[in-house]
Amino acid sequence: MAYIEEHHEPPPRPKKQGPPTLVKFYLLAYNILSALGWFYILLITVTHLFNLDGAHNAASVSPSPFAQLLARIPLARPARTAVGKLEEYLPAAFTPVLRRAATTYARVGWQTTIVQSFAVLEVLHVLLGWVRSPLGTTLAQVASRLYLVWGITYLFDNTRTHPLYASMVLSWAITEVVRYSFYAFALLGREPRFLLLLRYTLFYVLYPTGAGSEAGLIYASLPSPGPAASLLSHLPVRFQALFEKPWYQALHDDVRGVLFCIWWPGLYVMYTHMMKQRRRVLGKGRTLGAKPKSI
Repeated sequence: MAYIEEHHEPPPRPKKQGPPTLVKFYLLAYNILSALGWFYILLITVTHLFNLDGAHNAASVSPSPFAQLLARIPLARPARTAVGKLEEYLPAAFTPVLRRAATTYARVGWQTTIVQSFAVLEVLHVLLGWVRSPLGTTLAQVASRLYLVWGITYLFDNTRTHPLYASMVLSWAITEVVRYSFYAFALLGREPRFLLLLRYTLFYVLYPTGAGSEAGLIYASLPSPGPAASLLSHLPVRFQALFEKPWYQALHDDVRGVLFCIWWPGLYVMYTHMMKQRRRVLGKGRTLGAKPKSI
C-alpha cells in the first residue's frame, strides 16, 4: 500500500526530461489515431464474423448440375480448401462463422494493411529518441507484421481466404487497441489500472492465437507437392526447366520455410518475456498508480 511521508522528506530528484511538447502532442495523436484505427478493424471483423449487420442472410447458392458432375470425377475434383477440411471436425453450429472467417480479408484486408503499415513510424520514433523502446525488439515486431500483410497475404491468394486470417486480425486488433490506449494515457500522465491489467494479461491468449495464426498463414503459402509436380518429375530435364520457378520465387519459398520453423521458438521467447514483464509490473512491491518506466 502506498503512503505519504509527512515531514523530513529529502529534496526531490530532478525529473527526467520527457519529449518536447510538440513531440508529445504528435505521439499522443499517433497513439490515439492508431487505437481508433485498430478499434475500427476490430469492430468490422466482429460484425462480419457474427453477421451482426445481416449481410450474410441471403440463401446460399447450390452447385450447378455440371459442377456436381465434375465433383464425381476424381481427376476433376477440386482440392479441398482449409475451410472444407475444418468443417469435417467442427460442429455444424460453427460452420457459418468459419465460412465468414474465410472472407474476412475481403471485408477488412486493405484496412488492416494500411493501419499496420503506419507502424513503421514506431521504428522512426525509437531512432529519433522520442520513445525509450528497444530498437531491436521494435524493428523485429514491426518487420514481422509488415511481412505478414505485404509478403504473405498480399502475394498469396489462398492466404486471403484462409480462416486463420480472421484469428490473426482479431488477435492483432485487440492487442493494439489496448496497447495504443495505454500509451496515450501514459503520455497524459495517467495509468488506468484496467488497461494495465489487460496489457499484461491478454497476451496469455492473444500471443498464441496471433503468432499461431501467423505461422499457419506462412505454412499455407508454402508450395505443396501435388499431381502436377508428380507429372513434371517424369518429364525430360530439358522440359522440366520450362516449368521451373524464377530463382527469386524459389528463394522466397525457402525463406518462408525457415520463417515457419523459427516462428515457434520466437513465440516462446516473446511469451516468456511477457510473463517476466508481467511479474515485474504487476508483482509485489509495485506502487499502485506509479508511472510506467517507458512508453
